[in-house]
Amino acid sequence: MRALLNRAYAPAAVPAPAGDALEFHRGLDGYAPTPVRELGEGVWLKDESNRLGLPAFKVLGVSWAVERALRLDPHVKTLVAASAGNHGRAVAHVAAQRGLHCRIFLPARSVPARREAIEAEGAGVVVVDGTYEDAVLRAERYAEGPYVVELADVGSSSSASAVIDGYATLFTEIEGEFDALIVPVGVGSLGAAAARWGAQTGTPVIAAEPDVAACLTAALAAGHPVTIPTPGTAMAGLDCAVVSAAAWDTLHAGITGTVTVSDAETAAAMRELAAAGLAIGDSGAAPLAALHALRSDPACAALRDVVPLERVLLIATEGPTDPVGYATTVA
Repeated sequence: MRALLNRAYAPAAVPAPAGDALEFHRGLDGYAPTPVRELGEGVWLKDESNRLGLPAFKVLGVSWAVERALRLDPHVKTLVAASAGNHGRAVAHVAAQRGLHCRIFLPARSVPARREAIEAEGAGVVVVDGTYEDAVLRAERYAEGPYVVELADVGSSSSASAVIDGYATLFTEIEGEFDALIVPVGVGSLGAAAARWGAQTGTPVIAAEPDVAACLTAALAAGHPVTIPTPGTAMAGLDCAVVSAAAWDTLHAGITGTVTVSDAETAAAMRELAAAGLAIGDSGAAPLAALHALRSDPACAALRDVVPLERVLLIATEGPTDPVGYATTVA
């Protein structure tokens, strides 16, 4: 399915964004709002390629979730998480800052550069012979030990909810009014934070997903989360088979619609951004690819008819976290 108009869209039912994390983030060394860059033709891009010293937005959710976990139990000694790359690096980075041990479980198809970046933060890395969802199961089992906290960004745990709350800071930074916001969606934590901001500001929020891992599109079509096959995509951060339980209710009521994009379309968007002087990775370029489809593809007509596109904000969630792959794509 190329695009889906969410018939259950009911922004009045969406919870308000949490504000507790903003003051915490403002107190962190190196905190600054990420820039919003004008691309021209009524398009702006919020550039998350450098957030608190890391090349992706994930550290916002992780740092707040760790803070919450330590407030509840100061005796925690180890953090554990499953990841496709960016989340794991953020957990490892924050663990090192807080003097904690860290173990990250990665799916077998994670690229070496992302594994090495996590190890460079001081974490132990376990490569799971399976998918991201298999890595999640391994992390859950490991977290059953004493003084261990799972920093999940998927599921129904308190940390998964705290991650969504932490992402609220990203949207609080946005100034000005936009007709629509397009955000990349994997398990949906960032999408849920975007939907809460959109409901608060009256801004339609559109999710960009890989065409081979469109778990939110499938869930909205079914009316409940469903597990889909994921054969693999270059958009590693979006390579997810099922929507997070912590995010689902907000997504169900707060996402206006979805657009799916291919690896080839995202690669073209990466080259377009590179030509504009912006180094953005695969997942971060997905919203630009989705905007092109939304504006021109007949299959997106139903969604296009209800969403004005004169002033659009794209959330570019990452820089080139796979440098070799990025260089090959934009060459």
